[in-house]
Amino acid sequence: MQQFTIHAAKTNLSRLIEAALRGEDVIIARGSKPMVRLVPVAQGAFKVGLLKGKLGPGPDFFEPVGDDDLDLWEGGR
Repeated sequence: MQQFTIHAAKTNLSRLIEAALRGEDVIIARGSKPMVRLVPVAQGAFKVGLLKGKLGPGPDFFEPVGDDDLDLWEGGR
């Protein structure tokens, strides 16, 4: 565990980020009192089209609406 003062952390921020990315514990302290821990953000794998082919066809919004449905939308019964 490495502990740095706020001033030292501002001066060496790039180095501290690299240390955190390597898995090292980086603590930033105010004076001698630990205040925060610098940790990397988890990088999830983002995949486009994850559900492609699993949901089936969706509604076709460009097809004409049937008369019964149109009456309901327009307030008729």
